[in-house]
Amino acid sequence: MATTKPSLHNEIMVGLQEAVAHARGEAAGARETVVMVGKRIDVRAIREGTGLTQEAFAARYGFPLAALEKWESGARHPRGSDLVLLTVIDRELDAVNRALTAV
Repeated sequence: MATTKPSLHNEIMVGLQEAVAHARGEAAGARETVVMVGKRIDVRAIREGTGLTQEAFAARYGFPLAALEKWESGARHPRGSDLVLLTVIDRELDAVNRALTAV
């Protein structure tokens, strides 16, 4: 006995209904993911706050030196896990250093 899959139309309708319910604050099957899109941080200020040179900062936290230089000059902006790590370094430097020392 073959099972029938819901039609694409029905799947879209269910998704839209869940989205509307979620927007209203009602319990729904929707999942919410928060993404830091377009967040700009001052990489130079973060690095200077550590007291490290560009070379030492890149080596300590695993960033390519060329990327760090581009971030600091404004030619590029960190994204993804680089942005996350820089944010944690900025907010919880002691915790990051403790974690790296324990390795």
